[in-house]
Order: sequence, then C-alpha cells, then structure tokens
Amino acid sequence: MVLCRRLDLFSKAVVAIDGSKFKAVNNRDKNFTAAKVEARLAQVETSIGCYLAALDRADRAPSDIAEARTTRLREKIADLREQMQVLEARGRQVEAAPDRQVSLTDPDARSMATSGKGTGMVGYNVQAAVDAEHHLIVAHAVTNVGSDRVQLAPMGLLAQAATGSATLTVLADRGYLNGEQVLACEGTGVLPCVPKILTSGHAKRGLFTGQDFVYDAEQDHYTCPAGQHLTKGLARSDRQADGEEMDHHRNLMACRDCALKPRCTPAQTRRVKRWVHEDVLDAMQARLDRMPDAMKIRRQTVENPFGTLKAWMGATHFLTRTLAKVRTEMSLQVRAYNMKRMIQIFGVAPLMAAIRA
Repeated sequence: MVLCRRLDLFSKAVVAIDGSKFKAVNNRDKNFTAAKVEARLAQVETSIGCYLAALDRADRAPSDIAEARTTRLREKIADLREQMQVLEARGRQVEAAPDRQVSLTDPDARSMATSGKGTGMVGYNVQAAVDAEHHLIVAHAVTNVGSDRVQLAPMGLLAQAATGSATLTVLADRGYLNGEQVLACEGTGVLPCVPKILTSGHAKRGLFTGQDFVYDAEQDHYTCPAGQHLTKGLARSDRQADGEEMDHHRNLMACRDCALKPRCTPAQTRRVKRWVHEDVLDAMQARLDRMPDAMKIRRQTVENPFGTLKAWMGATHFLTRTLAKVRTEMSLQVRAYNMKRMIQIFGVAPLMAAIRA
C-alpha cells in the first residue's frame, strides 16, 4: 500500500466494499448446528422405524433367506442406533458452543447462507475494499460471521488507513445498512454511501409510505401528504423501540378528521418513527442523491476481484484450517492479485523500477 500511495494510485478517494463467502476445507456433512442435528436425528429415527417394520415382516416368514435378511436388518438397526448416539453427542457439543455451531475439520469454519434460495456453504466471509479507479484491493478482512451488517465502519476505517486519505467515500450495498455503523463513521472522514432498505408493507397495501412524509430539521416535524404537521411525542415510551432510541411523530387531532386517512393508516393515528441519530442517515442519503451511479460503480468495482480470486483458488477456496491461517492465505492471494493489477497498469519494467526507487 505504501508503494501504491507513492505512485498516487488512490487519488480518487472512493472505494467499494463487499463481502463474499469462500469455502473452507470443512465438508457440509462435518458441520453441525442445532437444526442440522435435529433433522439428521429425525432421518435416523425414520430409517430405524422402516427397518423394524421390515424385521417384523421377516420374522413372520421364516426361511433360510428370511434368516439371512433378519441378520442384515439387525446389523443396520444397530449401526443406526450408534449413529443416533453420535448425533446426540454432537447435539450436546452444539448446545455448549458459544455460537451453537460445531465444525469437525476446521473448527473455525461456519455454515453461511449464500444468495441462492436454500443454499449455503461452510466457510468464511471475506471482506474487501476495492479502489474505484484502479480496482486494487486496498484492504481486506476474513471473518467467520456470515452477516455484513457490522462490517461497514471497520472496513471503511481499514481502507482509509490503507489509502492515507483524510476523507474517503465508501460504497456498499444494502446488506451493510446499520445505523450504528453509519454513526460510528461520523467525524472519522469515512463517508459511507449505503442505500436504505424499504421494509414497510404500506406500499403493497396502497398506503402512504415513510417517503411521503417530509421532515423539516429546523422545526423538527414531519409534513404529511395532507399538509399537516406531525410533531414529536414527549413520553419516555416514545423513545424506545427494538433497543434503539426512536422519536414518534404524530398528530392526533389532524388524523381524526383527515380525508386521506383511509390511504394513510387503519389505526387511530399515523405515527412516523425517527431514530434520534437519523440526521447521519439523512446526510448519507444526500450523498447518494448527489452520486446517482454509486451502486453501478460499486458493482463494477468490487464484484470482479472476488470472481477472479475464487477462480484462482479453485473449487475448495481455502486450503488451510483455522481463522489465523486462513487470514494469512487470503493475504497472500490479495498480494498476488494486486501485483498482477499493477503489472497491467504500469507494465513489468516500470513497476520494477518503481519498487527499486
């Protein structure tokens, strides 16, 4: 990164971050969660029931063939009961594990969901921050937590330190949207740009959504589609929701006789919730509004390096085991990727000359 800064490769001060799941050497059958143990126990119990029914039928038809078959069935039932004992022991291990998960081959690998419905893998979540101008990986991290929701600030700060930029615009997808993470970036020079998630079902029901209510920061109130002002409640109960401090804005009198109420809410009054630090999310949305191509730039920047790295690493991406060794392996892969990128940018001879200088 020192060489990259010296060659002024990070002048644009824009990076895109994303996470991708990389396979560990741990097979899916060697990974156990409470749900997996329960499902496998149910399968074994069903198989035992089938074999017991077959054994009962064989006992009612004695013959040399039936005797041989009875012996075979009893052996299979004994094997299945041993499997059940092993699975019950695995279940106790899972219950005792801090994250309720056990992997036998690589103890740090974890079962993670992927984008395909009903799919998943046992592996690691690799985070990368990629320079938007030259597509160099400026920072990376490896974690065995499958979600990206708490990675925005850590990856943004890592990328800022690597680039040496006082201010750094960080582009990320909706999976990184987390108010606390955006707040953690405030005042650091990291400027996150993450689109909001529209979780409300109001639009599908033909009702006004939160976007139809315009906030006035100076007056600290919302203006509804009917032109009425929704003001902040003062009760302490209006400040707590899901562990976060939320202000509830409403106008009881205006809602009671409002002609637009059937299109607004089936409740007695419409409430608009506002996080007490919502101003940081408003500032982030303003940055996104000024950068309409942000998500297109993000896709073009960060997704290709992941595809390239996975192609290099093969079907089973990581060859080492445990988080510390996997991080070392990933660092070597990133170093090789960046070297090849710089050769493409400068050529071999100029790059060698820059390294010697």
